[in-house]
Amino acid sequence: MTIWLLALVLLASLAALGFRQGAIRVGFSFFGILMGVLLAAPLGKVIKPLLGIFGVKSPILIWALPALIAFLIISALFKVAAAFVHQKVDVYYKYKAGDLRQALWERLNQRLGLCLGLMNGAAYLVLIAFIIYPFSYWTYQLATSDQEPKMVRLLNRLGKDLESTGFNKVARSIDPLPPVFYELADLSGVIFNNPLAEARVSNYPAFLGLAERQEFQDLARDTEFSNLRLRHATLNEILSHPRLQSIIQNADLVKTIGNTVTPNLADFRTYMDTGRSPKYEAETILGRWKFDARATLAAVRRAKPNISSKEMQFQRAWMTSAFAKTTMVATTEKQAIIKNLPTTLKAPAANQPAPALQTLAGEWENSSGKYQLSFSGNGMLAAIEGGRMSVNAEGVTLVFDKEY
Repeated sequence: MTIWLLALVLLASLAALGFRQGAIRVGFSFFGILMGVLLAAPLGKVIKPLLGIFGVKSPILIWALPALIAFLIISALFKVAAAFVHQKVDVYYKYKAGDLRQALWERLNQRLGLCLGLMNGAAYLVLIAFIIYPFSYWTYQLATSDQEPKMVRLLNRLGKDLESTGFNKVARSIDPLPPVFYELADLSGVIFNNPLAEARVSNYPAFLGLAERQEFQDLARDTEFSNLRLRHATLNEILSHPRLQSIIQNADLVKTIGNTVTPNLADFRTYMDTGRSPKYEAETILGRWKFDARATLAAVRRAKPNISSKEMQFQRAWMTSAFAKTTMVATTEKQAIIKNLPTTLKAPAANQPAPALQTLAGEWENSSGKYQLSFSGNGMLAAIEGGRMSVNAEGVTLVFDKEY
């Protein structure tokens, strides 16, 4: 087992180092470890803003490095103090105490140093286990094959050994990370290993606004990235993709994603399991909607019962071509976006050119069960029944079907 091999190497090496350095320096180091663990988080908050000055942009490094740097600084300070005290004591026994007292002190110093070195080794083992556990919890679920980099495979092996030996309980006992950290890992593993589940993710109500951002639109249209996902490329290959890197290195966007995902995590899990969102299902307008030409033509026939077959054929040809790509998105931020909508909703004369397409961005408001859509001063009224929405605009009824 790699974890026991790591434990053996750590304890043996630090016991030997303790025997060589003596009790004072090793004892100070032990207290440096304890103080480093206690103060790493609060001091890390002070160090975190400084990372941007040195060009650190990765959110993973910004999250992990401050506490590590604070721990190393505190440990270094205790080692400096240890060297100073050790020198004072060493000078005393070498020049002011007798030979017998010096010999007794050196023997006590070495043997006590060995014992304290074992304590240091145990402390470092627990800290290393704590570092391995959360990172391996993610990488193990996101690993796709044996082609992962050696460091990832080693981390996964160590994490698996932690689990099999029960040493993961030690790591969790000092783990300050919230449960949401591991819940996100579980969900990420499911989505990462099931590329077809991404469509459901993008349709979750709280994520609709994020999905409309240009960064995610570009990523979704990137055929190279899609091929990586479909062939189950390694995590390293996917993370190295330029479009994904531009998202990861955008600190504001990463923060926005975190603020969106975290409060909706429990509801999102339910949505992934059942296809329903208890938190947002009351607002029936939320979601993606696709223009339904057949239902819209039926509405035209109901509005004009005496319409001729020739006019009906003309309307069918017009709507099928003009509204072929028309879609609508309603987000939890009360944004309403209609894409590829003709500039005029009424069929032009036979000798007139087809109208251009436009994208309207506005807001929606729930008004006694119906929805008022506002686009640059132009209002539309929407009524929803089941998975179908009827929008009245310019005297025309447009029908949309909800995408699931």
